[in-house]
Amino acid sequence: MTIKTGILSFLLLLAVSAPAQWLKVQDKTIVDDKGTAIILRGMGLGGWMLQEPYMLRLSEVAPTQGGIRKKITELVGAEKTAEFYEAWLANHTTRADIEAMARWGFNSVRLPMHYNLFTPPVEEEPMAGQITWHEKGFRMVDSLLDWCADNKVYLILDLHAAPGGQGNDNAIADRDPSKPSLWQSEDNKKKTIALWRKLAERYVNDPWIGAYDIINEPNWGFQKADDKNGCGETENAPLRRLMMDITAAIREVDQKHIVIVEGNCWGNNYKGVFPLWDNNMVISFHKYWNYNDAGSIKGMLEARDQQNAPIWLGESGENSNTWYTDAISLLESNGIGWAWWPLKKLGNNNPLQVKMNKDYADIIAWWKGEGAKPSEEAAFRGLMQLAKDLRIENNEVHRDVLDAMFRQVQRKAIKPFTAHVLNSSATIYAVDYDMGPVGQAYHDSDYVNYRVSTGKNQRWNRGGVYRNEGVDIRPCTDAATNGYAVGWTEGGEWLQYTLEAKAAGKYNLQLRTAADSTSGTVDLLLNGVTVQRNLELKKGDKGVWVTTPAKAITLKKGINTIRVFVVKGGFDLNYIKLTKAPRA
Repeated sequence: MTIKTGILSFLLLLAVSAPAQWLKVQDKTIVDDKGTAIILRGMGLGGWMLQEPYMLRLSEVAPTQGGIRKKITELVGAEKTAEFYEAWLANHTTRADIEAMARWGFNSVRLPMHYNLFTPPVEEEPMAGQITWHEKGFRMVDSLLDWCADNKVYLILDLHAAPGGQGNDNAIADRDPSKPSLWQSEDNKKKTIALWRKLAERYVNDPWIGAYDIINEPNWGFQKADDKNGCGETENAPLRRLMMDITAAIREVDQKHIVIVEGNCWGNNYKGVFPLWDNNMVISFHKYWNYNDAGSIKGMLEARDQQNAPIWLGESGENSNTWYTDAISLLESNGIGWAWWPLKKLGNNNPLQVKMNKDYADIIAWWKGEGAKPSEEAAFRGLMQLAKDLRIENNEVHRDVLDAMFRQVQRKAIKPFTAHVLNSSATIYAVDYDMGPVGQAYHDSDYVNYRVSTGKNQRWNRGGVYRNEGVDIRPCTDAATNGYAVGWTEGGEWLQYTLEAKAAGKYNLQLRTAADSTSGTVDLLLNGVTVQRNLELKKGDKGVWVTTPAKAITLKKGINTIRVFVVKGGFDLNYIKLTKAPRA
């Protein structure tokens, strides 16, 4: 070993073994021990400790996790239901998930906790007013914290489901409205306070605990019962009182960790909550489906200045890639950290997608009244396959989502989604258009959902599969396919593909399309120059794929771009095929 190599090895060892940096508040900024400002880039582990019905495609079936569990029990019995939930908790989030997130660029995770993994409901306590503890939840946090520490990722604990439930949005807190809520029961409040004291006591000396997010998305009308979600609340006195009591209990045993507070109305109504009562406190807000402009965060920026405390976007997501890039760019340009939601579910607009198996789909169909009742054996098989498919090695990784959240925030430029290398021939699947901002990699009529700002619930990818941009994608039934095709085409839309030609020359080009009733027309552009106008596509009957030849194009050696511009839509596009033209 040379001296130079030895020094390098020592420095690498030093970097790996360097002690964790505690996070703390310094005026309006979250900093580490060295005073360096930290932008938290995080992901919420929604669905792990607490299932929200929409994540399992069950919004029309059951209102809460408790409702889901009841229906599963009716289908397969209590013993098999318990086995399914054990497998769910074991598989949803593992060390491999945290390792992957660290590689992708996340430096924090937000853990949505269900209180019932730590302590029973007040109605099930052996003695009224007594508080007993379950080790299950604490052991899960211990393991997650170990994985986070090993990957230098901060863990933010979030009480997502408080005892009794903290709001009228029952799904997010697994609330049973037939029982007293958090706000209607002193025992529920005492249990909530005691749980936070227990957590703080357990993790007081661990610097990889980034913060305590003490009540997720309170939504309750304290002054008026018909203000169900507390958006019109002007005082929020019970919320302020409880958060102060929780903070006091934490500070009895832990003076070090940041405490995060959330306002009423899903974390956004702070009327009556201020002034803050602790000097190591962060103000959280949640942001969904609104514009990504200065006005959308104006109130929170003002709160940061007035309270001289950091603000943090504790939850956001469930939109298109364009919305993600724009939102994160807005946040980081204003020094605001974020935690997206969720890491994985049965859906394509998150980093990881859980697969749908046929037996589980049959369960959903039965519950919705759209299919026959599955046998107990088939239903249990489907549930256990779903639990198995939760593991990251069985998930589909959506590179386009991650690209939108990281690379495109730093550099709004196009990048090949797939490496298209052209020797003598190549097939470019239409759905593998370049990654990048709308207007550079593609253009589509609908590419983002601003329903909170506009009142219009706009879908972007109408098929909801494969990718999360505005391009509409559906399953493909053609003989040669990667499983998907671009559909619902409209005039003015376009797709761009970057390819590498190993040799310059003339290449024949074909488009593979299908149409219900119209042939469709496209323009073709090569390296920004139109090389064919108004190419009329062959018309085939519904579901019949046909091939349309285009004019031969001359590619330069190296990188080329091909753009397919839709003049007249109504067709589906499966692939573009390039073949070296024979010499004349």
